[in-house]
Amino acid sequence: MSIGPSRGSLIVLALLATAFSPTQSEPGRFEFSQVHMGMPVRVVLFAVDRQAAADRARAAFERISALDAILSDYRPDSELNRLAASGGTLTPVSVDLFAVLTRALDVARASEGAFDPTVGPLTSLWREARRTGTAPTEAALREAKERVGWRLLTLGAEWRIVRLERPDMRLDLGGIAKGYILQEALAVLVARGSPQALLEAGGDIVVGDAPPGKPGWRIEVPGAGPAFVKRASALTRAALATSGSTAQFVVIDGVRYSHVIDPRTGKGVTHGLTTSVIAGDGATADALATAIVVLGASRAASVLSRYPDARASMYRRPKD
Repeated sequence: MSIGPSRGSLIVLALLATAFSPTQSEPGRFEFSQVHMGMPVRVVLFAVDRQAAADRARAAFERISALDAILSDYRPDSELNRLAASGGTLTPVSVDLFAVLTRALDVARASEGAFDPTVGPLTSLWREARRTGTAPTEAALREAKERVGWRLLTLGAEWRIVRLERPDMRLDLGGIAKGYILQEALAVLVARGSPQALLEAGGDIVVGDAPPGKPGWRIEVPGAGPAFVKRASALTRAALATSGSTAQFVVIDGVRYSHVIDPRTGKGVTHGLTTSVIAGDGATADALATAIVVLGASRAASVLSRYPDARASMYRRPKD
């Protein structure tokens, strides 16, 4: 669960094939792309002219860049990594970092730890495994797991303070931060006069109001059931996140380990499940998609029951 190279996606934004030209009565459709968080980020918006669209997109990308500097575990100087270095002390944090940690703990509780923002020590081991093709030793996994556990993360809302209860903990918000960042960038577009907008990065999509003359943004999710397809085909003011082993994995001794780590076992999941979730905001959709991939299809309903507006679609990769 890390902000970094794209995990890939099976979703298709069908509306991107449709172009609009601005007129006096109807805004035009514009699309922009930049690389942030180690992956391409697309912004689609409607505006009266290209200059207005470019100015709004630039503001959205600036917000994305600023949040990446706060939430990335890849960047040594990020606020997240500075917090990790503070082990054991009460540390005041920014509004954005506190908001993401609060939501992360909410999903951690709902999923009984299947989603865990403290999984960083295990993430590091499996990044090295993907690089070398060699699995972490059982001793290394045991040592890392001693520094993992969402109950070891304490938040103080009144003063916006955080404490990591054990030394050498490491936070990894990759399973939630991307959704939060895109949601915040959408808020920038809305505030600047483009509520009809969509942002997409590495399997996560957030959308505002419907495009002109459309019931919503049409997102295609292969293998999804009828109810999910219906909602995704006319999506407004919501988010859709996809998580699984489609792009990032390592095969060791014939076993395919996903980049999505089960905090309870310390290992990448191996069942080949890809999950898409629709929820009211990007952070929730992102975190729930990760949690359900870890839990598996049989336990998805128990987590989703905590989030009445959320819907999930699950697809299992055929065996190689």
